[in-house]
Amino acid sequence: MSETYDWIVVGNGVTGASVSYELAKNGQTVLLIERHHPLQGATRYSYGGVAYWSATTPLTFQLCQDSHALYPKLGEELGHDIGFSEIDLLLTVSPDQDPETASQKYLNCLNPPQPLSTQEACELEPLLNPDAISGALTVKHGQVDPEAMVAAYNQAFQSIGGKIQIATVTGLERAGDRITGVTTDQGGYGADKVLLSTGGLTRSLLEKEGIAIRQYFTHAELIETPILDDVRLRTLIMPADTQRFDLEAEAGNPELDSHWDEMGREIVPPILDVGVVQLPDGRLRIGQVSRALTDPHATIDAAQSEMEMRQGIEHIVPALRNVPGQWHHCLVAFSGDRLPLIGPFSQSEGLWIFSGFSNPFAILPPLARRFAAHVTGGEDDIIPTLAPDRPGLTAWQ
Repeated sequence: MSETYDWIVVGNGVTGASVSYELAKNGQTVLLIERHHPLQGATRYSYGGVAYWSATTPLTFQLCQDSHALYPKLGEELGHDIGFSEIDLLLTVSPDQDPETASQKYLNCLNPPQPLSTQEACELEPLLNPDAISGALTVKHGQVDPEAMVAAYNQAFQSIGGKIQIATVTGLERAGDRITGVTTDQGGYGADKVLLSTGGLTRSLLEKEGIAIRQYFTHAELIETPILDDVRLRTLIMPADTQRFDLEAEAGNPELDSHWDEMGREIVPPILDVGVVQLPDGRLRIGQVSRALTDPHATIDAAQSEMEMRQGIEHIVPALRNVPGQWHHCLVAFSGDRLPLIGPFSQSEGLWIFSGFSNPFAILPPLARRFAAHVTGGEDDIIPTLAPDRPGLTAWQ
């Protein structure tokens, strides 16, 4: 090893990109290591939705309010466009449900979505199939271009002295019980602290070090189209009765933890949340299938999944019936209580985590900012409550 850094951040999704920038901005020397170029993973294939309306606890209320204030100025601060805008989110209600009834599950949100009739929903989004819904719920929803946001953070990070290395981390360097750096296929790198922002791969990486963690992952699948000039959505479309968070809650039940250590297991059945978003450049992302498979490298029937997603979106938005597109797959991390895991591991000095975000774009920028300020000497009332060894993973619930 040559140079030793204050921090090595592993993983350059939006989590690693934001926290590495904030650490460097607070005067730390930081090496950001990412194995893929161009970017892959959960950030690359996300919808980029900023659901700051959806907060339901004191903690998420505070973070979402902070995000709502921060996002309009973030691109200017970073010096690069992140594709931020506010759009109408349409949560479609199936014909056998009533929009007023569907809205009840959202009443404790910071800004509850409001019910619409079928006619009102179709006026907001003319491409909707009126026969496929009984109405919808709507709320203003933030939207970013995920790749542009990571690129903006990276460029701002490098402009203040941060370094990026494309390499695959193969292990952690140790001196006794202390982590002193990482090993990669490009050599070793030393640091006072190593921060894992490795999303769905975090669990398997920590297993090699004998560290158990209540972070899990789903295999998420979607279809991405090329830039479409002849299709223009006015809204982001998702089902009002989303199943993904229910899947995460069931799969993250502590009684099932032993199953997560068995390769080849499917913890719970897969789900399909039919939705679509159009990015600022005109690409569509259509999804989403989620699977709780214990093997991060599991083989998935892409053709079957693509067919199910296409049939689902064709029913809701018939104009998307034959759009060109390609199936993609990534791992999406989540914790046992839907709150991220942030902080040091008590059993391995020098090893930290910043991962497990179920609603990343809504809370990441302020959390990264709080984290960097806290670890460089500032007081914070939120970061300590998100420690990876918090009792029962029930902070602020």
